[in-house]
Amino acid sequence: MGKKKEIREKSLALEWIKDIVIAVIIAAVIVQVVKPTIVKERSMEPNFYQNDYLFVYRLAYKGDHKIQRGDVIVFRSDLETDSGKKKLLIKRVIGVAGDEISIHNGEVYVNGEKDDQSYTMSGETVGDLDETVPDGSLFCMGDNRDVSIDSRSDQVGMVSTGRVFGKVVFRLYPFDRMGRITNPYK
Repeated sequence: MGKKKEIREKSLALEWIKDIVIAVIIAAVIVQVVKPTIVKERSMEPNFYQNDYLFVYRLAYKGDHKIQRGDVIVFRSDLETDSGKKKLLIKRVIGVAGDEISIHNGEVYVNGEKDDQSYTMSGETVGDLDETVPDGSLFCMGDNRDVSIDSRSDQVGMVSTGRVFGKVVFRLYPFDRMGRITNPYK
């Protein structure tokens, strides 16, 4: 009887080890595809607040999937954190390559058409500019335009598509706002 018990215990231990290894592999694959992130600043209010817990889909723009106007993206900037690391910024895509962006009298125009700013904090945009988005670049702004450091600023400027880390696709926390992130232009 002792031999059978010992074999059962070894079998049970091997099952546990196998389950743990499988869980670690699955977690590693998920982290390569989906990256959790926490909002640190106020630049995306009223749609994203400080400490919102979001999932960024890192493979959103692979293959035939193109970055679209209205997508909320995370990208690497040249701004630095207090510890000297490059900051990841969360912003909304306003213009893609070839788009003409104009900001005048609080209004944003994309290719000559007035942009709907109803999803923004104040409903208007500070600044005065006329830019054409170059190939391989994006024009991005925060939804809280009064405090956002974004493509209107020399500190950020046009965002190279090569710096895009991924697309924000889901909010996990706060639980009362949990759900898929939608594009206001669709």
